[in-house]
Amino acid sequence: MKKFLSTLLVTIAAATLTLTSIGAQAQSLPKPIIAAKSWVLLDATSGQVIDSDNPDLRIEPASLTKIMTAYLVFNALKEKRLDLAQQVTVSTRAWKVDASSSKMFIDPATPVSISDLLYGLIVQSGNDASVALAEAVAGSEDAFVVQMNREAARLGMKSTRYANSHGLPSPDNFSTASDLGLLASRLIADHPEFYKTYYSTKSFTYNKITQANRNRLLWLDPTVDGMKTGHTESAKYCLIASALRPNGTGQRRLISVVTGTDSDQVRAQESLKLLNWGFLNFDTVKLYGKEQAVDTPEVWKGSQGKVKIGFTQDLYVTLPKGSAARLKPAIERKDPLVAPIEKNAKIGTMKMMLDGKPVAEFPIVALEQVSQASIFGRAWDSIRLLFK
Repeated sequence: MKKFLSTLLVTIAAATLTLTSIGAQAQSLPKPIIAAKSWVLLDATSGQVIDSDNPDLRIEPASLTKIMTAYLVFNALKEKRLDLAQQVTVSTRAWKVDASSSKMFIDPATPVSISDLLYGLIVQSGNDASVALAEAVAGSEDAFVVQMNREAARLGMKSTRYANSHGLPSPDNFSTASDLGLLASRLIADHPEFYKTYYSTKSFTYNKITQANRNRLLWLDPTVDGMKTGHTESAKYCLIASALRPNGTGQRRLISVVTGTDSDQVRAQESLKLLNWGFLNFDTVKLYGKEQAVDTPEVWKGSQGKVKIGFTQDLYVTLPKGSAARLKPAIERKDPLVAPIEKNAKIGTMKMMLDGKPVAEFPIVALEQVSQASIFGRAWDSIRLLFK
């Protein structure tokens, strides 16, 4: 299965996740046939891409661009550079954005709050709201675009370039399904409360005009709680959707990205097909808890004889259903471990093996600091190491 369970470039967890194909297990699962130019299905809980088709194909993101706009606004709110109740004066540039495109219909004569602009951006997909928010954050849309590209680089979106805040066609505005899936997962992880407030809203009224959210899945599937649609004549119909469903005693979130479909209806049905396929055919398994010691190897020349090692975040892995019981951990580390050892220093690697084949690798870190022993303790361990 092409790029099955490949690595998401920047995971939600702090640990970097490196995955390989599950081979025969993967080949036994028929790949879904999706009527889209490119698509990606990822598990936001584990940070893994479950499957994809043309994930690195350059595409026009259209209004999916607004996810980055929202992400930067959420950053500014979190850092107290903006306030939701703050009133913004609408500029002529924002007001005069392409009249034939989607708008929330703001007016230079009427100040508008940051919160209303976010509803206009996310629910109504207003290009005028995009420009107004960009100007509120950075002073001008051009300065905001610089921030968009800087943030894309920081997040690891290596095939993305922004030319504006809204996604209207430009040869310098492009991305990939893979990059957009990464951005969507980061927005949900970094700003869960803002995501919950704005992206699940089904309609919004401003200036006595009520507009419905164009994400049909909010009506078709109660487990879908966002994300964003996009459409231009050249980009065709695109949709990023996210659903949260039960997973054992907890929940798991899948994110689908479909681009270049033929209609609003098709992008919705293909997204739902992808989400259902992922939930039905794969499990997300919690391997270890945050700060849980998975081993206590011996330490030489240290103030203590052993060190607890583990992970700085809860650790999950996504696998074909029914295969979790066959998953086996294998720890690789460079011995001997010699003090001093800093907390969170990488100690080794844990490989998760399925039927004798590696399916995932995670860095193992020291969960505590180990300082050096006294000069006599170090000398004694030096002698002992000669005979080890």
